[in-house]
Amino acid sequence: MSRKTSQRKHKAARSRARAEQAAEASAAPGKHAHAATTPARHGPRPAWPWSRQALLGLSVLGMVLAGYLALTSWQGSVLAYCGPGSGCDIVQSSRWATLLGAPTAFWGFLTYLALAGVALRLRNPGRRWRWATLVAVPALLFSLYLTGISLGVLHASCKYCLGSLGLLVAIVAVLAIDRPQHLTVRAWSSWLVQAAAVGAVLVVAGQLYFSGTIDSGVGPEDPYLRGLAEHLKESGALFYGAYWCPHCADQKAMFGAAAKRLPYVECAPNGPQGAANPVCIAAGVDSFPTWVIEGERSSGELTPAVLAQRSHYPPPGSPAPGKG
Repeated sequence: MSRKTSQRKHKAARSRARAEQAAEASAAPGKHAHAATTPARHGPRPAWPWSRQALLGLSVLGMVLAGYLALTSWQGSVLAYCGPGSGCDIVQSSRWATLLGAPTAFWGFLTYLALAGVALRLRNPGRRWRWATLVAVPALLFSLYLTGISLGVLHASCKYCLGSLGLLVAIVAVLAIDRPQHLTVRAWSSWLVQAAAVGAVLVVAGQLYFSGTIDSGVGPEDPYLRGLAEHLKESGALFYGAYWCPHCADQKAMFGAAAKRLPYVECAPNGPQGAANPVCIAAGVDSFPTWVIEGERSSGELTPAVLAQRSHYPPPGSPAPGKG
């Protein structure tokens, strides 16, 4: 390679380098200006409005209260500061304390959990108000219904239940005060009416359920059948059956809501094809239902009159044992 050619190449390389430096220098002010005008992505978040904080705080308190009631119900323990025969004991021992196989307080816990979720996740004030209203208003109406039952039917009051009612009143009050201003009166009133309609449906459904219209095993107990069922249990009688047996279901249906007091023994805890209850195997039970009353075994359904006769329980209209 000639000396002149080499010099030309070096000169061209230096020229390109100077051009690149100049381009970077001219672009630098633009970059800094862009960076200065671009807002920071990780700046401080805007503070929560008071209504959102109140909704979350009241919902958490409700979760603690309802969770405590549900837990004590499942454990069968006594509520704090509520002795036997107290208003809380009467209310929590009534049929209204259980809904769809779970403590009524458990459904209250889920309600407060939903309200807390609305407060945490929905930042838009309009959406948050709508969903919180749709949950809180029906819950308040159902709580008022249960409070009316405890005062008007049970003639007792539970301070824990009244505390939950107070929390729901406070939540609805917060929602009423902090109604979104951008919503027209027609818009928010329409949504409020819809929430109230949902609450009315829940109250009617609850009344049908607790009255035994939907499920006779939940409604009020017949005093005579309750006494007979308790007598059968106290006398040592046993009622062997299986959950899949239609005749066992018919036998329980004869006692209505008092069926839960029968001395029932489930012989198929593992399903029709699973292992049978060892107690039933030891007793030699091979058909359902099977009754053992005072050592006498009977297969098939027995009417309450027959059960009363075989267990020496007075017929209807006679004074119960020990009350003559």
